[in-house]
Amino acid sequence: MGSILFSPLKLRGLELPNRIMVSPMGQYSANEGSAGTWHMVHLGTMSVSGAGLLVIEATAVNPEGRLSPRDLGLWSDANEAALAPILDFCRKEGGARLGLQLWHSGRKGSVAVAWERQLAIPKERGGWTPLGASAIPYPNRTTPRALDADGMRRVTQDYVAATRRADRLGIELLELHSAHGYLLHNFLSPLTNQRDDRYGGSRENRMRFPLEVFKAIRDAWPEHKPLGVRISAVDWVEGGWEIDDSIAYASALKALGCDYVTASSGGAVPEQNIKPVPGYQVPFAESIRRATGICTVAVGLITEARQAEEILAGGKADLVALGRRMLYNPRWPWHAAVELGEEFYYPKQYERSHPSMQGGDFLRPARNM
Repeated sequence: MGSILFSPLKLRGLELPNRIMVSPMGQYSANEGSAGTWHMVHLGTMSVSGAGLLVIEATAVNPEGRLSPRDLGLWSDANEAALAPILDFCRKEGGARLGLQLWHSGRKGSVAVAWERQLAIPKERGGWTPLGASAIPYPNRTTPRALDADGMRRVTQDYVAATRRADRLGIELLELHSAHGYLLHNFLSPLTNQRDDRYGGSRENRMRFPLEVFKAIRDAWPEHKPLGVRISAVDWVEGGWEIDDSIAYASALKALGCDYVTASSGGAVPEQNIKPVPGYQVPFAESIRRATGICTVAVGLITEARQAEEILAGGKADLVALGRRMLYNPRWPWHAAVELGEEFYYPKQYERSHPSMQGGDFLRPARNM
């Protein structure tokens, strides 16, 4: 019997060749939202990694939805055109199916890139006023403007427009980012939502806008293509969002046609108390999966092949997502496949790197999957 990690998974009309997802990872290398040569190399490398699914980094739905001025976007014709040849390369040469994560940075926006410590950028230096559920600033950043009804409608329309661009580009799967202290998480968490209208107060009210955005995307996204959501399963702060809230949110998402939930955590406030250990977020994926029956993605310090296999074999999640581990070792899926005795995808140009081709053993070449 083969491993579960290298077994296929079908989500709507999309079949993944294995259950390894490359997490969406911000590269802070775009120009006015448009991808460039760095993305060609980065995404091209990830597409030939052997992973079954490559999800393109958090992609802003409008300019003010960026975290930094260098974030990737999909709000313009120029953004769409810049991404097209990169996706063409990934489809032609890579083995991963292609997904994309849509987001709005919310109250955290208008900061410098990661390697410049994400310091706030004032308006006179090219910054902008971020948006949030309430006018509560993230510490040491610009105070956001609370979204009113018209603002929520505009943001929702921008999500829909970006969804349609993603479809035109041939993206096969979308993930909606509602985690890590960004706009939709701003509405979900009681730590950042102090509204007194129908979008604040009770959990049902706080979930309302994220669910409205999800429904608008689902209505615009082709029926045969899967749509998932990344959540912060807990805030790691007393009085914040908890796992029971995430189970309720996942149930509501599933009812609207959500195909999977990626169970991350934290990011709402800096005073969170997280003690990361290997697989520390896996119990969140397991709890949501068992309570709702929705497919889940486990993420966070998953670094070893047998660790990933155990997560899936134990029914704790349906996929595993790797981020920084894939940057450190872009051939992680190859190594995992060899360890677990499985076939894996590799480009024909790299055929002679396969262990079966070492030491002059040319009689038993591995199959290119």
